Amino acid sequence: METQGSSFSSFPAYLRALAQTPSRLARRAGSVSTSYEEMSRVRARSGSDMRKTLRWFDLVGFGIGGMVGAGVFVTTGNATHTYAGPSVVLSYAIAGFCALLSAFCYTEFAVDMPVAGGAFSYLRVTFGEFAAFITGSNLVMDYVMSNAAVARGFTSYFGTAIGVSTAKWRLTVPSLPKGFNEIDIVAVAVVLLMTLIICYSTRESSVVNLILTALHILFIAFVVFVGFWRGSWKNFTEPGNPENPSGFFPFGASGVFNGAAMVYLSYIGYDAVSTMAEEVCDPVKDIPVGVSGSVVIVTILYCLMAASMSKLLPYDMIDAEAPFSAAFSGKSDGWGWVSRVIGVGASFGILTSLLVAMLGQARYMCVIGRSSVVPAWFARVHPKTSTPVNASAFLGVFTAALALFTELSVLLNLVSIGTLFVFYMVANAVIYRRYVAAGTTNPWPTVSFLCAFSFTSIIFTLIWKFVPTGNAKAGMLSAGGVMAIAILQIFHCMVPQARKPEFWGVPLMPWIPSISIFLNVFLLGSLDGPSYARFGFFTAVAVLVYVLYSVHASFDAEGDGALSQKNGEIFVESNDREDQICKV
Repeated sequence: METQGSSFSSFPAYLRALAQTPSRLARRAGSVSTSYEEMSRVRARSGSDMRKTLRWFDLVGFGIGGMVGAGVFVTTGNATHTYAGPSVVLSYAIAGFCALLSAFCYTEFAVDMPVAGGAFSYLRVTFGEFAAFITGSNLVMDYVMSNAAVARGFTSYFGTAIGVSTAKWRLTVPSLPKGFNEIDIVAVAVVLLMTLIICYSTRESSVVNLILTALHILFIAFVVFVGFWRGSWKNFTEPGNPENPSGFFPFGASGVFNGAAMVYLSYIGYDAVSTMAEEVCDPVKDIPVGVSGSVVIVTILYCLMAASMSKLLPYDMIDAEAPFSAAFSGKSDGWGWVSRVIGVGASFGILTSLLVAMLGQARYMCVIGRSSVVPAWFARVHPKTSTPVNASAFLGVFTAALALFTELSVLLNLVSIGTLFVFYMVANAVIYRRYVAAGTTNPWPTVSFLCAFSFTSIIFTLIWKFVPTGNAKAGMLSAGGVMAIAILQIFHCMVPQARKPEFWGVPLMPWIPSISIFLNVFLLGSLDGPSYARFGFFTAVAVLVYVLYSVHASFDAEGDGALSQKNGEIFVESNDREDQICKV
């Protein structure tokens, strides 16, 4: 390897580096790390260690706080009114099951490799640097933009809670385009406050999150209680307008699954818990309980909320935009105050989801900095606070700047496609890592299976979405399902696992991660065209950044000995677990 100094030391040096881009891409794009490296040499690039202070209940709190945000107060109405009717309860149960399968995949990686990088680190040790960078950069951008929009949502809900119009909180600038012309100082203040909290201490961040989450759950319990008390069971089967479809399944099975695709967005947030793995006292015991436990609890809460909403009003009378608060606002029988209570509860939910998401985005950025594909400045952990202060402050200021003028409407699809794609990639990665040991196992049977199974899942999804309802559609869907099961069973019988998890593994391998792959592809198929256009745009920008900067920075780091290049080297697992001792 050449050793001619940094690729960025001068403009001529950079031009020489650009001329060598093809060879550097060939060397670095597919380079993989190992669990041992990620937990030792790569982690050491942060300087100080993140302090281990979190237990299973902290992770459960972060998971609940990250998932139970304002989204459920919106998605429930749209899914019920438009897609599922009263069977939206089953939609939430199905979506929760999908989230649990993805959570299992995250948990296996997080227990085996307790570092702060989450999905970025998991993909880096499996599919290499380029795949990790593309998914990680999209995920960070999704976090930042959605956090900015959620912060503005706090202004709306808090205004509802105290009876002050949102217009009085915001300054309108006519010269700016619509959707970006309302200046929101409150949203900026909330983001900066959360940034200070996560910079100060992860332990204190957890305490704040637990308090806010507990308050939010109390408000949810109140909403559920009032819905069951004031509602009527006949609303589960009778619409408000007799001309509309009736019954518990007014739109059939397709309505239930379409509703599940929409409400699944309410579960996005548990992946941020995996980024806390480096700060967990006992990853082997705490992470499985924290990640899976939070998904199960949130699923139960969501099903109860959906049931109370369906009992309160007929599905065709539910407000699609603000179902819970609209059900009580304007009531003449003395129940109008409940809408303000719901506004308070949603405000707490926004704060918790914002806190957890900002913790997650900072840790993603920190570990991306450790890999040298972005400046190592982002990787620094402050010796006193034991938090990634640089990444937290930079992304906090960036988020606040966007929150100043970006409308809430950018949230839903901005978050969904990038995160679903990452879930899909992690499910593929956990199968690949179980069945392929670099240097000793032929990867092509596993790669062929993953490609064939994904292709079959895509075909099934396209048939579901575009073929008109009828016997032909049912036949094609049945054939697609049988083909997917056959491909999976053949792989299961013919390809042996190359490695077994040392501490915790996804059960029923490869069935559970394969079902997760299928469901994530299916849910990706429910998203609209603009979502894919946005995803394509940011992916193209990420590829450009990687080609013009990241590959050269990581090439330099490899030359300096900070990174290694492994394409055919056997994975070496660390037996040293001293770093899992809880340090308070």
